[in-house]
Amino acid sequence: MATRSDQTATASPPMPSGAQDKRPRKLGSLRMIWRYASRYPLQILIAAVALAVAALATLAIPWQFKEMIDSGFVAGGGDVAPHFRLFYVIVIALALATALRFYFVSWLGERTVADIRQAVQQNLLRLAPGFFEENRPSEIASRMTSDTTVIEQVVGTTVSVALRNTVMGIGGIVYLFSLSPGLTGGILLGIPVIILPIVLLGRRLQNVSRSSQDRVADIGATTAEQLGAMKIVQAFGQERREAERFTLAVENNFATAKRRIRLRAIMTAIVIGLLFGAITTLLWYGAAGVAAGTITGGTIAAFVLTGGLVAGAFGALTEVYGDLLRAAGAAERLSELLHAEPSIAPPANARRFPDPPLGTLEFRHVEFRYPTRPDAPALHDFSLAIAPRETVAIVGPSGAGKSTLFQLAERFYDPQGGRILLDGIPLVDADPADIRARIAMVPQETVIFAASARDNLRYGNWAATDEELWDAARAANAEEFLAKLPEGLDTFMGEGGARLSGGQRQRVAIARALLRRAPLLLLDEATSALDAESEKLVQDALDTLMHDRTTIVIAHRLATVRAADRIIVMDEGRIVEEGKHDVLVAADGLYARLARLQFQDNLAAA
Repeated sequence: MATRSDQTATASPPMPSGAQDKRPRKLGSLRMIWRYASRYPLQILIAAVALAVAALATLAIPWQFKEMIDSGFVAGGGDVAPHFRLFYVIVIALALATALRFYFVSWLGERTVADIRQAVQQNLLRLAPGFFEENRPSEIASRMTSDTTVIEQVVGTTVSVALRNTVMGIGGIVYLFSLSPGLTGGILLGIPVIILPIVLLGRRLQNVSRSSQDRVADIGATTAEQLGAMKIVQAFGQERREAERFTLAVENNFATAKRRIRLRAIMTAIVIGLLFGAITTLLWYGAAGVAAGTITGGTIAAFVLTGGLVAGAFGALTEVYGDLLRAAGAAERLSELLHAEPSIAPPANARRFPDPPLGTLEFRHVEFRYPTRPDAPALHDFSLAIAPRETVAIVGPSGAGKSTLFQLAERFYDPQGGRILLDGIPLVDADPADIRARIAMVPQETVIFAASARDNLRYGNWAATDEELWDAARAANAEEFLAKLPEGLDTFMGEGGARLSGGQRQRVAIARALLRRAPLLLLDEATSALDAESEKLVQDALDTLMHDRTTIVIAHRLATVRAADRIIVMDEGRIVEEGKHDVLVAADGLYARLARLQFQDNLAAA
């Protein structure tokens, strides 16, 4: 059985965490979001038109209010009915335009997030497994949920609010100029005073926003880890410790969020205070103008209403800026996943494998070191040739490099020296998908997806018919228990195959490998964790699976490799012994020592 140390490595540079990456966050990261949103120009156009109509309708209310006061009330009791009828038209236009804006902007937000999630997931599926050994899958999952939620909020709400308030702010200032250039000029003189705190505090808010997203990701990662290991947590009585660890993650997130909220609150208070203070001062002078007869009552009323709208618009933009910074941080985190390049990629002119397949595998003077442990060779000058339909057993102590052979054969990594050939074709010259299409694997820890029994079986061959599925299940000694499931092959297997025993999960994995119909079979100690009865059933199924295939078996239980054509004994990344069981026992080397230790363990267990 391979140890974790055999497998831990990285295939790509690690994603920077919030603690490691202190680069300033810029709104330019939002360009990634725009690239996906701009795929839907019609929806953007409708939303923009509706937004403009809603903003202009809002600004039309102070204008109509002025006309009503000056020509109706002030002018000596004129007919105000036409003004109210026009008010109704403005209100209806505002309501319809707002509804259209909400629908299309919300649609655009959901659609953009869906496209980003799909693009990120498609890129993740291209990356070599080593990427996920250094970058926690739980953190990646958090990015796919929490970060995309932030982006959905920004695209579906914040951007719309920003544009609406920008249109209202600019349009309101234009209208204010038409009402009173002098008073409006005074308002504009105060704008630089308002923008200054946004710039100064915004720089600090950038880093805090990114850090806040990192802390949310930590919560998601901790939750996923604890739920996935719940049986271990409870078995060892560590509920309190895990609760404390989760509390620490939550409190760290809360502390970061408080800093972000505090900065945004200060920005909002300063901007609104300055803006409304300036308007109040200017209105004071306007009231004096009304008293002097230089400004009409309708004009000052419209100026008050429009000034309030402009002040509210610019005040809201301070909150929008904080949301945009959060979205920029989220977009940058997702961009890291979206643009991560696979370390194992198809060559420009991939060579084709011979057809029909030969089933040969050869290692020639292979040198390999995992990127995370460059000083510790996993394989050193390793050479091994496996003939068609030959069964080769690989044994050795933990850390000898056994699982590394499987990792390299599947081309999850490339060696630093030497060559690996499948059916005579160097792996580096072939498409990784073509390589893996010729390999079936039964791992020690069987993966059962949270799906139906049918979908778990046909993972080996998605086009398999029900008849082929049952044939494979029968050959894997899985037919009996699958037939007894409540809904047969349509029965949901539960998270990680919770509805099956360990032996049943292994037999499903064997049936899956049978459906693969691959010429090369890799078995990673497929019976190590089973009871005697389950082991017998699984071993019989394995015998069927191994028939007429080239097979490499990793095993610690030497009883499972006696029938192998050859036994390869590995230690520290090298072949130290090779031969049949009896010959190796008689040689009294490493294999014989492993056999004696296992024999003693069996006697002690008995």
